[in-house]
Amino acid sequence: MSRTRTPIGRQVESDIVNVGEFRFESGEVITDMQVAYEAYGEFTGENAVLVCHGLTGSQHVAGRGTDSGVAGQASAWWSDIVGPGKAIDTNEYYVVCVNVPGSCYGTSGPASDGPDGKPWGTDFPPVTVGDWTRAQRLLLDHIGVGRLHAVVGGSVGGMNALDWAVQYPDDLDRLVVVASAARLDPQCLGLDAVARRAITADPNWNGGDYYGEDRPDPEQGLGLARQIGHLMYLSKDSMDRKFGRRSAGRGGRGDAYPADPAAMFFPYREVESYLDYQAEKFADRFDANSYLYLTRAMDDFDLAEGYESDAAALSAFEGEALLLSFTGDWHFTTEQAESLAEAFRSVDVPVAHHVVESDHGHDAFLVEPEKVGPPLDAFLLAGVEGRAVTDTAPDGGEPDSEKDFAPVHSSLFSH
Repeated sequence: MSRTRTPIGRQVESDIVNVGEFRFESGEVITDMQVAYEAYGEFTGENAVLVCHGLTGSQHVAGRGTDSGVAGQASAWWSDIVGPGKAIDTNEYYVVCVNVPGSCYGTSGPASDGPDGKPWGTDFPPVTVGDWTRAQRLLLDHIGVGRLHAVVGGSVGGMNALDWAVQYPDDLDRLVVVASAARLDPQCLGLDAVARRAITADPNWNGGDYYGEDRPDPEQGLGLARQIGHLMYLSKDSMDRKFGRRSAGRGGRGDAYPADPAAMFFPYREVESYLDYQAEKFADRFDANSYLYLTRAMDDFDLAEGYESDAAALSAFEGEALLLSFTGDWHFTTEQAESLAEAFRSVDVPVAHHVVESDHGHDAFLVEPEKVGPPLDAFLLAGVEGRAVTDTAPDGGEPDSEKDFAPVHSSLFSH
């Protein structure tokens, strides 16, 4: 195995490691798996915290500024939570974040070079969340980290964290699952399918072979996929507050998405302008094939696969678990988190389901650090007995069956 190191700040390093041959769950093998990561703080032997990133995030979890190594993101995605003196305190913990296989921020994926020196494209093996977990374990082995104080993950990173409790139950003391679930529901599966079709229907996708200076990227398809994603991440209340029905003017349309002839008679609304802006930004930083691969990995994940139930899948884990859910999140609902909490309880795993009142939708775990930080900090320090940690089951008993956790799990669209 080889390693290149790029220091990017005090007690921070950004590395790419060649972990050698890697066999995917599909049975396919690549001989030289590259795994990119960032690490923060000093390792004492027992203070390592693995943070699992979301769908289109990277290993650049903390810090600000444009010098983010191989990550390619102008600012880190969880800087309000990870850093000196913050909830995941890099003065206390050795924090590692790993870019997952199939992504495009340094770890092997469709956009990285294959055996012929050209990008893999869709010849890259199919990727699962289980593959992410095993690649992270190999990376940690390489840098000398064995047992983890905690694994923390948000959104699909929460699924990744859950998979750690299944594949390596003896390797972590504490598990934090934020705005996630044991599996996606059919509504989200359907929206992900439409997003992928937006990419593959773009003529520039060209069967996944669009790499090279003389070939245009499928920017329109990828941008539409991202727009669908943003609609999934916001709640009705947050959209109404942020945009309402306000007009952004009748002449503000760009050229990315051609308008029908009647469009100029009607207002170009602020919500459309926001979605177009987000699509343009995203297409500049992400790979379309990676979006296909990572959404399929997320859609495929089912905690109970190979087991009789979610509880059976978690039965070997002997640590403690914290589940954070948000009342305005219809992508991963509070009811789904409560079902997961019940699975932990049924196998006597100490668990706290901490419900956050929020109308920000799925994005709440990223944009409301003042609500996420305190229970996370307390749990890492003291487990489920942490002072800022609450649970839906009072005194460790049964949850209140009458409690209405998240009344917003309905279609985003009016009928």
